Amino acid sequence: MTMEQREKRRIGFFMAILPLIIMIIVMLVTVVKLGQGPHMPLILGTTTAALVAWRYGFTWLEIEEMMYKGIKLALPAVVIIMLVGLTIGSWMGGGIVATMIYYGLQIITPGWFLVAITIICAIVSLAIGSSWSTMGTIGVAGMGIGLSMGIPAGMVAGAIISGSYFGDKMSPLSDTTNLASGLTGTDLFDHIKHMLYTTIPGLLIALGVYGFLGRRFADGNINMEQIAQTAAVLKDSFLISPWLLLVPLAVIVMVALKIPAIPALIVGIILGFLSQIFIQGGTLVSAIEALQSGFVIETGNEMVDALFNGGGLDSMMYTVSMTIVAMTFGGILEYSGMLQSIMDQLMKVVKSSFTLITSTIAACFLTNASCSEQYISVVVPSRMFTKVYKKMGLHSKNLSRALEDGGTITSVFIPWNTCGVFILGTLGVGVAQYGPYAILNLVIPFISIIYAATGFSIVKLTKEEMEEAEKEEKENIIEPIHAKI
Repeated sequence: MTMEQREKRRIGFFMAILPLIIMIIVMLVTVVKLGQGPHMPLILGTTTAALVAWRYGFTWLEIEEMMYKGIKLALPAVVIIMLVGLTIGSWMGGGIVATMIYYGLQIITPGWFLVAITIICAIVSLAIGSSWSTMGTIGVAGMGIGLSMGIPAGMVAGAIISGSYFGDKMSPLSDTTNLASGLTGTDLFDHIKHMLYTTIPGLLIALGVYGFLGRRFADGNINMEQIAQTAAVLKDSFLISPWLLLVPLAVIVMVALKIPAIPALIVGIILGFLSQIFIQGGTLVSAIEALQSGFVIETGNEMVDALFNGGGLDSMMYTVSMTIVAMTFGGILEYSGMLQSIMDQLMKVVKSSFTLITSTIAACFLTNASCSEQYISVVVPSRMFTKVYKKMGLHSKNLSRALEDGGTITSVFIPWNTCGVFILGTLGVGVAQYGPYAILNLVIPFISIIYAATGFSIVKLTKEEMEEAEKEEKENIIEPIHAKI
């Protein structure tokens, strides 16, 4: 292809952003006003993007290839989503979730529950490097405990998300942590140390807010009789045993030992399946049904029935279809050059380290919203800004931190992003409910921007590093091939 032909295929800013504008407007009307799912707005956005790409000279076969590339990027995440559905079904039927909730009700007081669940999720996710696995296991049990205590679902989910994303951001085992450091050429542990400046204050603020919110549940406003009744129903409906806690512990230990998450989750599914048959006394048919369509139980207690009727592969099909539709839209935006055109406009406002870091965070959030995938929100802005940071004499760890502060963290606030969809499918709570209470995720981007404005913790390149950077003209482009787990 000649340079002249390339110029003819370049999509201008207005036409590049048009599909995104249409999608967001229709999304707001469909989801917020009409109360419907986000699938149709995403399909309309995909159709608009395809028409724009076709108008600028791309053939239908090329547009199809863009969509397939987008879907391919999400396939590992789709596998994890399905495995989490199987895990929840088998752990519900095996009494594992019931056991975690039962003992949680015994040892965690309502007033400190939000603080406790945040810390527990932070420790687990730090050990295994996985927000999704943490939310799909510890988080599900945490939702049950919190709801049993009468704490609003949004608060509980927000605390679980804050803790889960602390470890996802800070663990050396995390995919996004390794991706951000690798794409920017930053030493992994330098990257993690640099993130301490924004993440630790974010966690402390979150714990402070949760401690304040928990005060209203600590002075008798909670129906302790309901908690006792829930615990009694669990004991009557399941065989509760501390030995069942070995199942989630086994999964956590395997992932901490760097066993890939997929085989670790499969082991957890098998153990849950066997627990339902040999410990809970279920039949082979009921155990298979729990894996396929979810666990079903009728205790007569409305809250317990609501908590334990669910899980299974079928429960994740909404999430899977959402992920596939979202990634067809993101694929066209990415591979047609529309996203590049939008990012180019952002670059025009970059005049200082403050505007550069702020633009990076904004670009990550925009990518989360437009491409619907957390990985792309790290990959695409890293491609855009790496050379700019070097040109302005800023160390690469400033960029790697901004990528995580703006990309990894903010993905949960986009209802059609794979992370937002996963949380809805796993915890049963939507962005509108948990968004105001995902405190860590809310405050970290603003902390990062404040640092950029004041210059605090912004590291400049030395003269020697500048000279070395000038010799390195290669771009480190890595496609994300591991699922968000």
